[in-house]
Amino acid sequence: MTALEDRRSSARTGDTATSSGLYTYDLAPTKREGRRWGAYNVFTLWANDVHSLGNYAFAIGLFALGLNVWGILAAFALASVLLFLLLTLSGFMGHKTGVPFPVMSRIAFGIRGAKVPAAVRGAVAIAWFGIQTYLASAVLSALLVAMFPSLDTNSLLGQSTLGWITFLALWALQVLIVSYGMQMIRRYMAFAAPTTLLTMCALAVWMFVRADGSVSVSIDDPLTGGAMWLQVLQAAALWVVIYGTFVLNFCDFTRSARSRGSIVRGNVIGIPVNMLFFAVIVAVLSGAQFTLDGHVITSPTDIVRTIPNMFLLAVASLCLIALTVAVNLLANFVAPIYALVDLFPHRLDFRRAGLVSAVLGLVITPWNLYNSPVVVNYFLGGLGALLGPLFGVIMADYWLLRRSRVNVPALYTEDAGAEYHYRRGYNPRAVAAFVPSAAIAVVVALVPFFHAAAGFSWFIGAIIAAALYALIADRASLFRDVDGESIAVAAE
Repeated sequence: MTALEDRRSSARTGDTATSSGLYTYDLAPTKREGRRWGAYNVFTLWANDVHSLGNYAFAIGLFALGLNVWGILAAFALASVLLFLLLTLSGFMGHKTGVPFPVMSRIAFGIRGAKVPAAVRGAVAIAWFGIQTYLASAVLSALLVAMFPSLDTNSLLGQSTLGWITFLALWALQVLIVSYGMQMIRRYMAFAAPTTLLTMCALAVWMFVRADGSVSVSIDDPLTGGAMWLQVLQAAALWVVIYGTFVLNFCDFTRSARSRGSIVRGNVIGIPVNMLFFAVIVAVLSGAQFTLDGHVITSPTDIVRTIPNMFLLAVASLCLIALTVAVNLLANFVAPIYALVDLFPHRLDFRRAGLVSAVLGLVITPWNLYNSPVVVNYFLGGLGALLGPLFGVIMADYWLLRRSRVNVPALYTEDAGAEYHYRRGYNPRAVAAFVPSAAIAVVVALVPFFHAAAGFSWFIGAIIAAALYALIADRASLFRDVDGESIAVAAE
């Protein structure tokens, strides 16, 4: 028996054997004893993810749209409260059960139906993994061109030779990190978080000094009155939508959390406190640049490129690259790995699934995706709109219907009489709540007529799905609360 087969050997759950198609070492619940993720580790998730280049581009875009500094702070304050609540509830689910998102989905959707939400979440993540790797490689390419202006610019499949080299280098780095499992990811986050915060803080201080301490609080013609407050609400909603992926699979990380308290403490510092710190940096960077030349930057990389000292330019660029890699690992690499293991349990483990996910992120040529607004807005926007209804069904089932009572061993058996077998492995009530709410969310997100409400599509889908499921869910069943210690594996 190979090592992989040995790790996948069947366990027993009372008088019912786990199925090899549902239970593997990577999908198994984690033992409570030995969990290593404390408050600092939870905080590092947000210290890295909040300060991503994409988030800075989004936030600075609000300044360009006419929202003043106080409006930006209000939008992020509101969003941080909502995210803290959603992520804490999602995190508690992972801590209690110890299972990753594909298995968590089995509670509401059934042992086979859960493959749909896992696949949707994985598809979104793979696309963004490729795009984020491309953005990081663009920063590295710009640095190398600044250092060696004569580097070639031949083009192949939409990328220059240099672009291919930098992309593949960062692609391989991430594959290497993931090959060592969640423990290595946790260590990388712990290293990248303080590096990120110090870099962005130093960049803001440098810009503040360049502007002689004068920072514009808005563009020349800012939004006012109702238009301003509508933009604040839309900005807050869109910020939550950005994390619509993470609120689904936060359990992938909190399944290794030491306690509920560590989740709460890490979330408090990492979300409300860190997000307001982020908003202040955005205000300084965009306001200082506007004071200097009357233009609004599109990303911190615009400022980094203006650093006159080559050594400091290199340090700042490498820090931005380290940040983007960290964001990619936690937001766009872990989710598809678990999804692929769930879809192909007999062929893939964590390491192999990581390689498959990375290859898929390469073959889609993400630079072409990123440079095509139609693909980004319609394909990724449409998939993203599905995440709200999925979240609504899963949360309503776990918190409203079951009141957090879960029979963890039953999540791994194909016994027709087991709790999560439902009808041939699918819960028709969850599907009935998901399909119409998903259709509504996608229409609101993509049809131009609903443009004003598009930013709220995630919320609309989540609320409708939760309400429908709460209305039609089966309340006659007995919900048992059984932990998974009998089949658990050591947490990483």
